[in-house]
Amino acid sequence: MSIGLSIFSCSGEKPEIYKDPAAPIAARVDDLLSRMTIEEKVGQMNQFVGIEHIKSNSQSMTADELKNNTANAFYPGFTEKDIARWTEEGLVGSFLHVLTLQEANYLQGLAMKSRLQIPIIFGIDAIHGNAMAPDNTVYPTSINLACSFDTVMAYKIARQTAREMRAMNMQWTFNPNVEVARDPRWGRVGETFGEDPYLVTLMGVESVKGYQGEFNSQEDVLACIKHFVAGSQPINGTNGSPSDISVRTLREVFFPPFKAGVKAGAGSLMTAHNELNGIPCHENKWLMTDVLRDEWGFKGFIVSDWMDIEHIHDLHATAENLKEAFYQSIMAGMDMHMHGVYWNELVTELVKEGRIPVSRIDQSVRRILDVKFRLGLFEHPYADEAQSMTIRLCDEHRQTSLEAARNGIVLLKNDDVLPLDASKYKRVMVTGINANDENILGDWSARQKEENVTTILEGLKQVSPETTFDFVDQGWDPRYMDPKQIELAASKAKQADLNIVVAGEYMMRFRWTDRTDGEDTDRSDIDLVGLQNELIKKVAASGKPTILVLVSGRPLGVSWAAENLPAIVEAWAPGMYAGQAIAEILYGEVNPSAKLAVTIPYSVGQTQMIYNHKPSQYFHPYVDNKPSTPLYPFGHGLSYTTYEYTDFKLAKEAITPTESINATVKVTNTGKRDGVEIVQLYIRDRFSSATRPVKELKDFARVALKAGETKEITFTITPEKLSFYDRDMKWTVEPGEFIVMVGPSSADEALQSKSFIVK
Repeated sequence: MSIGLSIFSCSGEKPEIYKDPAAPIAARVDDLLSRMTIEEKVGQMNQFVGIEHIKSNSQSMTADELKNNTANAFYPGFTEKDIARWTEEGLVGSFLHVLTLQEANYLQGLAMKSRLQIPIIFGIDAIHGNAMAPDNTVYPTSINLACSFDTVMAYKIARQTAREMRAMNMQWTFNPNVEVARDPRWGRVGETFGEDPYLVTLMGVESVKGYQGEFNSQEDVLACIKHFVAGSQPINGTNGSPSDISVRTLREVFFPPFKAGVKAGAGSLMTAHNELNGIPCHENKWLMTDVLRDEWGFKGFIVSDWMDIEHIHDLHATAENLKEAFYQSIMAGMDMHMHGVYWNELVTELVKEGRIPVSRIDQSVRRILDVKFRLGLFEHPYADEAQSMTIRLCDEHRQTSLEAARNGIVLLKNDDVLPLDASKYKRVMVTGINANDENILGDWSARQKEENVTTILEGLKQVSPETTFDFVDQGWDPRYMDPKQIELAASKAKQADLNIVVAGEYMMRFRWTDRTDGEDTDRSDIDLVGLQNELIKKVAASGKPTILVLVSGRPLGVSWAAENLPAIVEAWAPGMYAGQAIAEILYGEVNPSAKLAVTIPYSVGQTQMIYNHKPSQYFHPYVDNKPSTPLYPFGHGLSYTTYEYTDFKLAKEAITPTESINATVKVTNTGKRDGVEIVQLYIRDRFSSATRPVKELKDFARVALKAGETKEITFTITPEKLSFYDRDMKWTVEPGEFIVMVGPSSADEALQSKSFIVK
């Protein structure tokens, strides 16, 4: 029915404008909102875990085990039948942890039985592909992607992930994670884009654009920028512990990726587990309303993280009971609750008691309904099971996963042993916990079919079929390695021409309590877990060349290996084709190009170790002879060719605060192999009214260079790149000297510098 028709039909009934796809979305939302009871409105603000998830966990978990578990859930005293009934009654707005198309369609069918037939929006942690669900393309993790410095790839992966999600009737990804990771103890480093605000911002923006597309088609999904804010610099390195951070640091380091995500049109945002400067983020009005909505103009909806509104009461103790926690969170700006059974009842009571105005509830519901209309859920509530696998795991997506893996693996060290010569190293011993395990998929991955995953051992055999690979299994759990297997590897190492040890962390979520890395898996040190160092040392004692490949989500302080082994590869978790990509790099079929998106310290005692520190951070050295420099700096990464930087120039010697200035440099591939160099530009404000970092990444370029080829790279330094918050917290460009540095990494010795004056 057209919006232009009379508001009443001949029978006197109000036309259902919300069901008219030709009507403006705002009119559809207004119409639907006018028909909803308060119970239905509050239900739209609530999310539940899926029915199959409830069935599984109610059989395997106790109520006490629920308290500290942030991956699995059920609802004691309620069954899956209760959830199904509430869905049929229109009292559920969203589900998460629904992992199959069949269950998503089933639950959507229940919602279609409700009075108003408001569709469910299904959220899932599609962090690097929709990997939490089986039979989907598993891309490299976010830290891998960041190390490629490839913003185009970030968009491409997000776009393909959106298509695969919609093919499973899933429309909302809890990604990108645009937290700035500044503590290696924190288990979630691997799902971030690293430690630099500029790089995180660009990767996050392209991810948002890739997920949401035009935000109006059946190939688009809702992006969620998270976690707002500063949970990536917890006071003790553990997920959800307090963050105590100045407003200056918030605005300079942690806010920029979120602000840019809002500007890019992100349709949802998730608040952080932690308290910030004494106020839990989930009830922080300054964050959710004053900054996010009033200052930045955020139009989407805010969702809580896993039971964190409840934690306002039972953990942070700033609310006397659950009802008060719900009240505080909603009035501070929260729109949707993840997840639980008491929300509907207690929030409805708060409205009927007059404590929460209906108008405040309408604000949240309007934002949620707007997204559901934009994504076409009212017209297309189901996904076509017959067509699903023509999109998921298609050849195009598989090729993207492989390409991204090749581009995100960092060569940390190489003393002329790589690339491997198969004619020289005819017998290779392979060992280590990650040598032949799906752990290469990384955190936020379910187990996948064996035929869809190439382990490192399989990749080696595939890439170098003429080589004899002697595999010594060390199991998958680094905490319980068998000393006998270590001795066997040491013995076999003596018989080999070369040895490869694949070490690191364990991240697979189906063994939630056995992981050493990932969400809620934080550590008090960053050394290799268990007997892995002993394994490396005993294999290296063979006298044969020994290569270390690291599979992890956090930086690991492998200082002994860095000093004693000829080659180290930081693979992170490169996804379903990890084995092939790693083997191609080891054997030289692919020339490595990735650069570290995060600093690797020698030890946990160096925390905080970041490249963009303040000038006084290392004024006094450590007294125990430990260096004040990192094991490997931000931006570091080796290649099988060499590059020379020449003719570095600035276009002007002086500019005004409103002018831009160009910096140019020539980069030559001086080696014998084609390659890709990631050229990095840093800036330092030499003297300023408030202290500034010793250098900040302000631009970069991925430059493909054939052997012997030279290209001139031009960077434009805009006033925005020179601005900062001055002594009075005003965003400005101060007059004075600015130092511009360009080179292959953030290390001082790798950079060339010139300066100009802002008059």
